[in-house]
Amino acid sequence: MKKYVAITLSTALMLGACKKSFLDEKPRAQTPEDYFASSTKAPEEIVTSVYSKLYDWNQHCFSWIGATSIADDNADKGSDPGDSGTDKDQLDQYSFTSTSMSFNELWNANFEGIARVNKALDMLDKLSVDPVLKARYQGEVRFLRAYYYFQLVRLFGGVPVIPRVPVTEDEIRAVSIRNTAEEVYDLIQADLEFAASALPEDYLIEKGRATKWAAVGMLAKVHMYRQNWDDCLTQCESLINSGLFDLHPNYEEIWRESGEWCKESIWEIQAKGTYPSKGIQQYFTVQAPRGAGGLGWGFNTPTQKLHDAYEAGDVRRDATIITSGQVLWDGWQTNPAAPNKYYNYKCYISETQESFANNRDQTNKNLRVLRYADLLLIYAEALNEKGQTGAALQQLNAVRQRAKIGNSMATTQSELRQAIWDERRLELAMEHDRLFDLRRTGQIAAAIRADGKAFVEGKHELFPIPQRQIDLSNGLMTQNPGY
Repeated sequence: MKKYVAITLSTALMLGACKKSFLDEKPRAQTPEDYFASSTKAPEEIVTSVYSKLYDWNQHCFSWIGATSIADDNADKGSDPGDSGTDKDQLDQYSFTSTSMSFNELWNANFEGIARVNKALDMLDKLSVDPVLKARYQGEVRFLRAYYYFQLVRLFGGVPVIPRVPVTEDEIRAVSIRNTAEEVYDLIQADLEFAASALPEDYLIEKGRATKWAAVGMLAKVHMYRQNWDDCLTQCESLINSGLFDLHPNYEEIWRESGEWCKESIWEIQAKGTYPSKGIQQYFTVQAPRGAGGLGWGFNTPTQKLHDAYEAGDVRRDATIITSGQVLWDGWQTNPAAPNKYYNYKCYISETQESFANNRDQTNKNLRVLRYADLLLIYAEALNEKGQTGAALQQLNAVRQRAKIGNSMATTQSELRQAIWDERRLELAMEHDRLFDLRRTGQIAAAIRADGKAFVEGKHELFPIPQRQIDLSNGLMTQNPGY
C-alpha cells in the first residue's frame, strides 16, 4: 500500500499539465480492507501479522539484549573493547541518556506490535468469523498486546495506554500522554484474563501460538510484579494442577532443538531453521562467540560474578556459560584466544547437529519466554509471602534438585525470600529476567554497584523515556526522574 501511494503521488506531480480527465481516473489499487473482506484466510493472516513482529530486529535483538541483559549484573557488554555496539557500552556502564538509541528502538518496536494488535482487533470485528474462532483470534492478539505492554512497563514504567485504534481527537492526543504503571498493568491483566478464557490448552502442531496456559502463566508473573499474592497463587495452582507441565530432567538440553516444547515449556517464540527460514533477526549472531573461528559478534557475555555464584556441582553453570576454548556439545571448539572469557551458551545453535538453513541471522533458535521452573519459583515466592514457608521451600527445592544441588538451608520467611530471589538469578540467567527481578525486589542499586557500575538511586530504577518521543509529543510526554 505504501508503494502504491508513493508511485501515485510522484506520478501526479510529474503529470501536472496533463488533461483533467486523465487525472480523474479512479485508483485501481486494492486496499487492505478490500483484500481482507474478500479473502477466506483474512482472520488468520491478520493474527499472523501480529506474531511476525516478535521476530524483528528492533523487538528481540540487539537493543533488547542490551537493555534486558547487558544492563544487569549477570552480563557484560562483551565483544571487543573498542566496539561500543552503538550504545551497549553505555547500557553496561549505566552512562546512558534519553538519547541512547536502544530505548527509542524498543519503544517503537513494542508500540508497533500494539498498533498491529489494535488494528487486528478492529478488523476482526468487521469480518464474518465463527464466534468461537473469533474469540480465539482475539485472545491470541490480546495475549500479544499484554506481552508488548509487559515489556514496556518493566522498561520505562508508565507509558501511553492505547486500547484501540485511535480515531477521535482525544484518542489521538492520548497517544502522547503517559498513563501510570498501574493503569498499564490493568490493561495487561485484562488482556491476559480474556486470553486465558478464550484460548485452547494446546495447538498440537501449531506451536508458538498463545495458549490458555501461556496466558495463565503470564498472568501469574504479572501478579507477582504487582504483589497480588492471592491471585498469583490462584494462577500458579491452576497451571500446576493441569498436570501438563513438569521440569525437564536434563537442564542443558532445554536450550537445544531437541528441548524445544519439552514438558517444561509454557511459551516459546517459534523459529524455523529450514527454507524459508524464519528466526529472530540476528539474536544468535549478536551473542555468538567472536574471534578467529567464531560465529558472531560476541556481545552479552556472562560475568565472572555469575560464574562464581553457582554452587559446586550445579549443572546450570555449564549449561549457561561457554568458556573460551571449550569443546561444545556438538564437537565444535570455541576460540581459546577469543576477546572474552565467557559467552552465552543458552543462545548457541549447532550448525551440524540441528536444523540450519545456512543462515546464521535466521536460525532455528526458539526464544524460551516462560518455563515451568520460572512458574515454580513464582509460586514459591507467593507461598512464602503468604506465610506458607514449608510449601514454598518444597517448590524451591524441586528446582534445586533438578540442578543437582542440595536443598536450601533457609528456615525463616526472610531467609527463604532471599533464597528464592537468588535461585531465580541462577535458574533464569541470561534469559532477560534478572534486571527486572532486581528492580521489583529493591536489590537493583546494591547489585549494579557491586558489579562496578555507576548506579544512581532515584534515577536508574527505570530507563529514560526516549527523547525522540518527547520531541514528537511537543512536550506532552513526561520524562522519568533524573533524566
